[in-house]
Amino acid sequence: MNNQSKHFLHGGDLDSISSAYGIPRDEIVDFSGNINPLGISGLAKKEIANNLDLISTYPDRNYQSLRDSISDYVEVDAKHIIVGNGSTELISLIIQMKKPKDILILGPTYSEYERESSIAGSNIKYAQLREDKNFKLDLNEILDQLTDNLDMFIICNPNNPTSTAINVDQLKIILDRCKEKDIFLMIDETYVEFAEDMESITATSLIPDYDNLFVLRGISKFFSAPGLRLGYGMSSNMELLDHMNKHKNPWTINILASFATEIMLGDKDYIEKTKTMFNKQREFVYKELLSFNNIKVYKPEANFVLFKLLDSEIKGYNVFDKMIKKKMLIRDASSFPFLDDSFLRFCFLLPDQNKALIDALRKEIS
Repeated sequence: MNNQSKHFLHGGDLDSISSAYGIPRDEIVDFSGNINPLGISGLAKKEIANNLDLISTYPDRNYQSLRDSISDYVEVDAKHIIVGNGSTELISLIIQMKKPKDILILGPTYSEYERESSIAGSNIKYAQLREDKNFKLDLNEILDQLTDNLDMFIICNPNNPTSTAINVDQLKIILDRCKEKDIFLMIDETYVEFAEDMESITATSLIPDYDNLFVLRGISKFFSAPGLRLGYGMSSNMELLDHMNKHKNPWTINILASFATEIMLGDKDYIEKTKTMFNKQREFVYKELLSFNNIKVYKPEANFVLFKLLDSEIKGYNVFDKMIKKKMLIRDASSFPFLDDSFLRFCFLLPDQNKALIDALRKEIS
C-alpha cells in the first residue's frame, strides 16, 4: 500500500492503520478520533462494575429514566427527547421519516449526512463554508440558498472538520428562514460540549419555539464512550417524534449503556474537569500552531483543529505518513468536500501528548 492509499485510513480505523504500518495498535496515539482522552467517567466505571447484574433484565422500552436524566442535563423537556443506538441511527431515522427530496448540507462536513441522504434517494446540494472566510458562516449567503425547493438543511455545529461554530442568534435567523420556506433543520451538536461558551452555540433553547428543528447529541466524544452506542435527539415536533418511535426498533440501547449514561450526565466533577482541560489545551495548541511559518491555522471552537499547509511541496498525506511512523495518528482532511491534500486535522489529547505532536509537526513542516 503506497502513502497516498494509506492516508485514507483515519480515525476509528486503528486496526487497519496498525496492519498497514506494522505498528501495534496499543502503541498508536490517536489524534484523529476526536474522543475525550480522559476516558469514561470514573464514577460511571465504578457503578457499571457494581451493577453488572442489570444485564439479566430488559431495558425500559420507553427509556423514561434515561430521558429524564438527559432532560436534566440539557434542560429540554423529556417528552421532546428520543434516544437511539448512537446518533447515526437517529440521522438515518429522521431522513427516512422526513423523506426529503432535496437536501442542503453545510460543508465541508461529516460524510454520514451525505451517505444517509443518498440511501434515501435525496438530491444533495452543499452550502460551502469558504476558506477565504476562514470557514466561518456567511449568513446572507446561506439565507440566499434556503429556497422554496429545499426540504431539509443539515448543519454540524461546531463543524467537523473546520472546528468553526454558528452562534445561536445566527441559528435563530436561519430557523426563521427555514420556517418561512418550509425547510426542516437538523443540527448535529456532537462537539458542542467541548466549546468554551457552549450556551452561545447550542440550539437547545430554540427547541420549544421551532417545530422544524431537530438537534442531535451523543456520548461518544465528550464522554469518551463510543462503544456504548448512545445518541439522543431533541425536537418539539411531537408528530415527528411519535412517527420515529413507531418505526424504530425497540430496545436499540442496551441496559448498561442506558444506566451508564445516566451516571455520566450527572458526574459534574468529570464534566468540569473535561471542560477545563480542553479550554487550556485548545488555547495552547492554537497559539503554538500560529507560530509555525508554513501553515494557516483556523481558530478552533471544538476539541480539534484544522490547518492548511502553505508549502505546495508538502502534501497532507506525507505529513500523515511521517506522523504515523512516529506512532501519532492525525487526519489527512482531503477526503472532506471542498478540502484538498493541503489540509490536516487533529484533536487535542492530554497536555504531554499535545506537546509531543506539536514538536514533531514543527520539525517536519515549520
